[in-house]
Amino acid sequence: MSNQHIQQLQAAIAPYRAVLVEHPLYSQLQNISQIQLFTTYHVFAVWDFMSLLKSLQQQLTCTTTPWVPIGSANTRYLINEIVLGEESDVDEQGNRTSHFELYLKAMQQLGADTTTIEQLLTYINNGVDVMTAMDQLQMPEAIKAFVSFTFDIVQNHPAHVQAAVFTFGREDLIPAMFLGLVKDLSVSHPEQISTLKYYLERHIEVDGDHHSHLAMEMVAQLCGADASKWQAATEAAILALQKRHLLWNAISQKLEDAASLV
Repeated sequence: MSNQHIQQLQAAIAPYRAVLVEHPLYSQLQNISQIQLFTTYHVFAVWDFMSLLKSLQQQLTCTTTPWVPIGSANTRYLINEIVLGEESDVDEQGNRTSHFELYLKAMQQLGADTTTIEQLLTYINNGVDVMTAMDQLQMPEAIKAFVSFTFDIVQNHPAHVQAAVFTFGREDLIPAMFLGLVKDLSVSHPEQISTLKYYLERHIEVDGDHHSHLAMEMVAQLCGADASKWQAATEAAILALQKRHLLWNAISQKLEDAASLV
């Protein structure tokens, strides 16, 4: 992607990305139980990413009947291609699954607690508002703050801002050390961590390469040559990375608290 505006945006967010990649959280993840705890928080970021994705699809394509052409065919292609991969990828056996469902499967194999995320989905399926459901489930403040930011973006901001958060603020920023740890653990504990290893590798292969290029092209098309749109996109991406940093801080503190009890 040679777009000058994209390069400027990437330069602006680089310090915030670096802080996340170098976050002490990753060095705290040393064993299965610590990764279990991590996933009980991170799963909400995997889940609400899908709402950002579907919001973009709804705005950039026609998802109602009667059908009419909306926006540019190029932008429609970009978002539909990403949706195809995120909603209907393959698991280790070649069965179709969304990346969220694959992550949930990884958590179940790990022995991580999936009760809260499953209860949230049940509330939502029964028509309860996301924020109301999180309050009723008495979820940790860090998760509520992260998810509420995402849904504020979805509900109150234009497509170019949503696309910037989706593309630059929501990459999972998986450092080599974390993937290395999971690979090591998958050798000693394959029955508990093989699906998470597959998820991470698939995420890097699909999202980190093919999808990231499609998403950057989508941002470039939505912002065009409008300096104010690029400014808004940059600010939103930085804010999203800061919100992720706060979530990582909360998980790090939880791991510290758990370690002190041992």
